[in-house]
Amino acid sequence: MALVKLNNRGVRSATTFGSISGLGEMRFIKKQTASASSTIDFVDGTSDVVLDDTYKEYLFTFNNMHPSATTGNPVLSFQGNAAGGSGYNETMTTTHFRAGHNEDDGDQYLSYNTGGDQAQGTGFQQIVDGDTGGDNDQSVSGYLHLFNPSSTTFVKHFISKTHTSTADDSVRTTFNAGYFNTTSAIDEIQFKMSTGNIDAGDICLYGIN
Repeated sequence: MALVKLNNRGVRSATTFGSISGLGEMRFIKKQTASASSTIDFVDGTSDVVLDDTYKEYLFTFNNMHPSATTGNPVLSFQGNAAGGSGYNETMTTTHFRAGHNEDDGDQYLSYNTGGDQAQGTGFQQIVDGDTGGDNDQSVSGYLHLFNPSSTTFVKHFISKTHTSTADDSVRTTFNAGYFNTTSAIDEIQFKMSTGNIDAGDICLYGIN
């Protein structure tokens, strides 16, 4: 098979190119901005939110989520609600580990945190380890992937990674994964701080083909 070479002129002169079907393309759906918000909710069919079988993978991104509480160890957390259900209390089994480093170089670690996971729990899953700092320049950013939430065959897997500037002036990266242990479709996701409100920050939702 001969090797075809293209020079700059050949590329400039081309009038058509092949295309990919769009698999893997990320589509923006909804952005919500916190302002002393007790929760941020993404509900399918409400306020232009799509969280159904339109996409098999959804991505939530967090940008500078800042807690209103300066004490009480505020951490960002989430839960889901099954289609036709009531209350954010779906059964989860999860894992939770973290890496950290203090600004004064006094402590470095990589460890599993049993206090951050759930075994068939129905509480909100923390996606941040340790308290997010309440100083004006402190916040948490990261993402949450939710896979095939509309399936009525499989449990609903998720993976998250966040990075926090903490109240004790350290950097902390937190890794979470798990599943909603239900074969019902999940069509609502709620985010909140464990203590106080979400003072500021953006959460964006994307669908991935």
